[in-house]
Amino acid sequence: MDAKGDRFLRAQGPRFAVALLVSVVVLGTLGYHWTEGWGLWRAFYTTILGITTVDLPPMSRSGQVFTVALLLAGVSAALYTFTLLATLVVGGGLPKRLQRRRHQRMLETLTDHFIICGYGRIGSIVAQQFQRQRVPFVVVERDPDRVQAAADDGALAVEADASREEVLKRVGIDRARGVIAAVGTDAENVYAVLTARVMRPDLFIVGRAETEDATQKLKRAGADRVISPYQIGAVQIAQTALRPAVVDFVELATSSDNLDLAMEEITIAAASALANQSILNANLRQRYGVIVVGIQRPTGKMAFNPEPDTVMGPNDKLVVLGRPESLKRLESEAAG
Repeated sequence: MDAKGDRFLRAQGPRFAVALLVSVVVLGTLGYHWTEGWGLWRAFYTTILGITTVDLPPMSRSGQVFTVALLLAGVSAALYTFTLLATLVVGGGLPKRLQRRRHQRMLETLTDHFIICGYGRIGSIVAQQFQRQRVPFVVVERDPDRVQAAADDGALAVEADASREEVLKRVGIDRARGVIAAVGTDAENVYAVLTARVMRPDLFIVGRAETEDATQKLKRAGADRVISPYQIGAVQIAQTALRPAVVDFVELATSSDNLDLAMEEITIAAASALANQSILNANLRQRYGVIVVGIQRPTGKMAFNPEPDTVMGPNDKLVVLGRPESLKRLESEAAG
């Protein structure tokens, strides 16, 4: 059977089989009602007995002829129905349907997640980092092979165009934490960023750019951050050559595999007891064993190595260094 016939069998086969079996039962009931003059219940009862090859009551010659035709049709319909259902189950039709339903439920329950547009070299690495840090995310990719690769890697993936509004709605953009546009071309990334920004003006969006011109276009389209892998890679190579110890320290502090030291961004909520307190009065070093490396104000201004009397305001973002368990306790208090 070709692919088209297989798709028809999976989509319409069960309905056709059930309709065929019901038609045989209805015609059998009406046939006995007309040929034998029986009531509808007796005619229906006899039809079921005939299809299941159970002993039948005495009847006229015309009834016997009709019974032969009914048995042939009924047995054929029953065999077809059971064979089709067995084919769907054995061939993977039923598991695939259950998997699609499970997939849809997972999409509907996603919240505070990231939407990764594209699963190429950049998108797959981003997904790996999110998996290591247990950050919820969903991948949107048009290439079916890459969608399968994402699924094989344990990611929740959707085969679709990330620049379409209905697709972003399907993957829960209204509940998302952010969007990462890492599709194959700059033009596709611009469209994806623009669509996401129109739908969610408050959403945090990161775009990938290959050229300086694309960087400016992505920013105008609404990207909060634009990353050029080639530029970052070149800077990393230069820094590694000039300051290898510094690069090693930063990698150690930001690696999700490190269990002894981590660098984290923690937001001070307005309802937190830490809001409007100075670093000294909050006693962060003694209470949590963390070092405040910097403070980013809501305006975007960053204060590096802040003084002890620096006040932490509502919605400030602390860049802190410490043990993972200490950072979690600080994050809990900062959330209020």
